Amino acid sequence: MSGSDTRTTPAEAEARLLVDAEAGVRPSAAGAAARRALLAHPALLLVGIVLASLNMRAALASVSPLVGELAETYGLSSAASSLVTSVPVLFLGVGALVAPWLGRRFGAERVLFAALLLLAAGIVVRVLPSAAALYAGGVLVGTAIALLNVLMPGLIKRDFPDRAASMTSVYTGAMIAGATVVAASSVPLERTLGGWQGSLAVWSLLAVVAAVAWLPQVLIARGRTGHGLATGRGGPVAGPAGPGRSVWRSALAWQVTLFMGLQSLWSYVLIAWMPTIFTDHGMSRSTAGVVFAFNNLIQVAGAFAVPLLAGRMRGQRPLIVLVTTMVAAGYTGLMVAPVQGAWLWSAVLGVGQGGAVGLALTLIVLRAGDAPTAARLSGMAQTIGYLLAAVGPLAAGALHQSTGSWTPPIVAVLGVCAAALGVGLLAARNRTV
Repeated sequence: MSGSDTRTTPAEAEARLLVDAEAGVRPSAAGAAARRALLAHPALLLVGIVLASLNMRAALASVSPLVGELAETYGLSSAASSLVTSVPVLFLGVGALVAPWLGRRFGAERVLFAALLLLAAGIVVRVLPSAAALYAGGVLVGTAIALLNVLMPGLIKRDFPDRAASMTSVYTGAMIAGATVVAASSVPLERTLGGWQGSLAVWSLLAVVAAVAWLPQVLIARGRTGHGLATGRGGPVAGPAGPGRSVWRSALAWQVTLFMGLQSLWSYVLIAWMPTIFTDHGMSRSTAGVVFAFNNLIQVAGAFAVPLLAGRMRGQRPLIVLVTTMVAAGYTGLMVAPVQGAWLWSAVLGVGQGGAVGLALTLIVLRAGDAPTAARLSGMAQTIGYLLAAVGPLAAGALHQSTGSWTPPIVAVLGVCAAALGVGLLAARNRTV
């Protein structure tokens, strides 16, 4: 900053400390006032975050119990069926590429609102009468969820800097709770509404309700204009894209990213195939759906508890060991006795999965030194992470189709658990990007 900029008003000085979560920018003095108005209504903000979070897995979890019906309707092979779940996950990564830029250009509130509307549209497109629409809707659904995924950690870091870990547990818990309700309801709704189309389409209403609840954030924050470089005491602060600060050149950022991707991979294999694993071993479809919903429900416990514990620890290595061991134990159970121990394996996997996703998202916040870095690290972790995770359901389906057994895919996922343990132990060190 030049010497001519050293004199500032109190409002401008405060504005410098109010960092836009998406890209290392600061609002104008008018924007600072808008931010204060927004935070003066914490209940509105909390309701908006919770309702938006409920949608962050719901549209993905709604498909898994109905994969058999989708395959029958369109004559899909196992590999083609796996694309129904892999395509949205792929676009979780692709959408994450543009999320930081959109946040810079329009602000988190507007982008999150648009993402919820896009999600509702994608869910509706997915039930149009063609296989092409099924996949096209998946593209829209994945892109919309990517925007929610990437911008939420930066929003939390910006608006709740002293309660980032606890707020992370709130939104991850809400995310998993939404998936639980949807998974448990998919088959009953199919029967009630006369087909899988109605069962999938009904969840567009949840996205619309969340968009309406988020609208006050857009209206309150619309004064956040005049973005410039974030500044500190009398001078500019080098943002993450500045010299020596690019997250893409940080070993720690790559460790966080790989842990995010590997834990996402094992989770999306289960989201795509857990009910099918059970039904292939003789369990009824309705029971498999209930066990799958139970798995999602138990994830709430891990998603709430682990981020809270992580926020109280200087390093999170014990939690890395805990969650990866639990997931590996649960997958081993699915391989050895899938039906006999279904409820036990679902519980063990649930705590491990929920804890792992909560820990991965918390690591993004804890390893970032400030809100702009959190947004950039979130974009990197979720871009690479979800592109990696998209391989999981597709590879598992292909392995199953080629071998006629679920043992090879599960053995491969156990290898993923080992890799996640290694990079997770590095990511959990008490350092910042």
